[in-house]
Amino acid sequence: MTFSQPPEIPGGLATLESRVRQDLAWLDLPTRSWVPERSVDGRHVLDVVVIGGGMAGLTASGYLRRYGLLNHVVLDQAPAGQEGPWVTYARMTTLRSPKTLSGPCMGLPGLTFRAWYEARFGNVAWDGLDKIPRQTWMAYLEWLRSVLDLPVRNGVTLTNVARAADGVLALTVVQGGITETLLCRHLVLATGRDGLGGSYVPPVIAGLPRDYWRHSADPIDFEALKNRRVVVVGAGASAMDNAATALEAGAARVDMVIRRATLPAINKFTGIGSMGVVQGFVGLPDGWKWRFMDTVLDAQTPPPRPSVLRVSSHPNAFFHLSCSIDRLEMAGNAVRLHTPRGVMETDFIIAATGFCSDLSRRPELATIAPHIRLWKDRFTPTAQDMPSGHVSAELATSPDLGPGFEFLEKVPGSCPWLKYVHCFCFPATLSHGKVSGDIPAISDGAERLARHITRALFVEDRETHYANLVAFDTPELRGDEWHDTPLPAIG
Repeated sequence: MTFSQPPEIPGGLATLESRVRQDLAWLDLPTRSWVPERSVDGRHVLDVVVIGGGMAGLTASGYLRRYGLLNHVVLDQAPAGQEGPWVTYARMTTLRSPKTLSGPCMGLPGLTFRAWYEARFGNVAWDGLDKIPRQTWMAYLEWLRSVLDLPVRNGVTLTNVARAADGVLALTVVQGGITETLLCRHLVLATGRDGLGGSYVPPVIAGLPRDYWRHSADPIDFEALKNRRVVVVGAGASAMDNAATALEAGAARVDMVIRRATLPAINKFTGIGSMGVVQGFVGLPDGWKWRFMDTVLDAQTPPPRPSVLRVSSHPNAFFHLSCSIDRLEMAGNAVRLHTPRGVMETDFIIAATGFCSDLSRRPELATIAPHIRLWKDRFTPTAQDMPSGHVSAELATSPDLGPGFEFLEKVPGSCPWLKYVHCFCFPATLSHGKVSGDIPAISDGAERLARHITRALFVEDRETHYANLVAFDTPELRGDEWHDTPLPAIG
């Protein structure tokens, strides 16, 4: 579908940016840098490196600056303006989140999407806006990065994490074919939905020749699907968005193969959304955390109504419910699907089958992966904890995180420096709730992360801070403000 935006208000953004700078000045932000400088063998040590310059990484960076951790950098492997899913593999027309959510504003009204949109396009345009176009959301995130002057480096790929001398982390990164090593004290993985794994593709599909299928998060040449038959496997938002994109590109027909007997209709977690959930989920006993998330996963998140209508409005779109794939086989230049409802053929399959946590798929984490404690390593849910009636593989393989999103050791003492690596991406959900990837509570999660790292750095440097306290001798009084007088006589 074509994307258009209203005309811009001349000077509107400049006015808003002036206000943001004034708000920051009134709040005396960012706080001055306070962490003692550190070097190893003459090489500068960064306090924090954030991997991922999307929404989560930018919000984390904003809070690190707010707490005076100015000695940090954000690295993203994508070119500037292509961080995250919004203009790459996201194929929805608009976001599903309400336009009024404060999102990554970090508590400042002038940094909200609404403030940016009204400044750029005007109040009338805001009133007429229903949902946020994904391209518009990406433009807002680019502005957020710019107005806060966040230290993002693009085109940089993390390839290894190791421990260097003096306990700091040594990160091997590659940019433009050149390899370098960065030293840092804390590492934050703000790497999105597939942050600790990758796309999940059922083996029955993955066994086909690669020319005949793609995952919904892969680059797909939709123009090449014109006049061809397409099967989309799945019933979530990405399934609908990919099906609609194929139909709009001129696919001859699109068949939705859906295992469930009906489309999920109720968004459970959104239904109970509150600050109680945002702040309280992390404090739940383990069994209750599992019970909440198992209920949500078992119900599944429904696709947005507009996304389903975007598909069903095409006469050559077909929904096949209670239709799992038993096996696939090549039939000439077509793929033949054997299902409980019969046999069909297609020219191309899009697997909208989600993501998985699988550390073996992240070579950059190979050094620490064997030591990362997963929920299955220490927690066995009871029948009461599993409303679905089975142990969820997604929950079982979630990382078991500490209060600052830090990884914990599977075997105590095996990798003590693991606590300096923080998982601020979707797999943190079972430990912390939905505060590390979704728009509604991303600021709350990022502040929780920044507070923890701030505290950890101060505690670790306590001897230096105490020495500075003892050595501090700048007087506020000069001695000429008062004089000693004798006590008054009695009687």
